[in-house]
Amino acid sequence: MTPVLSIKTLPHFEGLSLPRYQTDGAAGLDLCAALPADQPVVLKPLERRLIPTGLSMAIPAGYEGQVRARSGLALKQGLALVNAPGTIDSDYRGEVGVLVINLGQELITLERGMRIAQLVIAPVIQCRIEATHSLDDSTRGSGGFGSTGVTSDKDHRA
Repeated sequence: MTPVLSIKTLPHFEGLSLPRYQTDGAAGLDLCAALPADQPVVLKPLERRLIPTGLSMAIPAGYEGQVRARSGLALKQGLALVNAPGTIDSDYRGEVGVLVINLGQELITLERGMRIAQLVIAPVIQCRIEATHSLDDSTRGSGGFGSTGVTSDKDHRA
């Protein structure tokens, strides 16, 4: 059965389109900036800002909303998300905001109705937590950042 994403629009969303999948195979729904028409946001390089979407939602239990960057804006303008992917919990009912950052070298202008991020609805599992004094062994062990190398040849690690 297909889960239902219930979306409530807020007053500053008026006139915008509900999120939708742009193609049949799309994983994400586009999120638009619900900014005042006469107040675009101009981001300087390395500036970050919380952009309103004008939407609240009820994500089904057992799922989360993952807010992700749009690849075209990331490539062409350097628009990224500070906490990518951002998580929207199934019990959150406030307005969805998109925490953007300009990683480019030029100003980026965000205007009302601009598709600034995408929302992927994904299943989550909550684990039962139990304390232990030891963990099972693994091939990797406690090797951390960079411990598996950078090449695809397992016998030739850098």
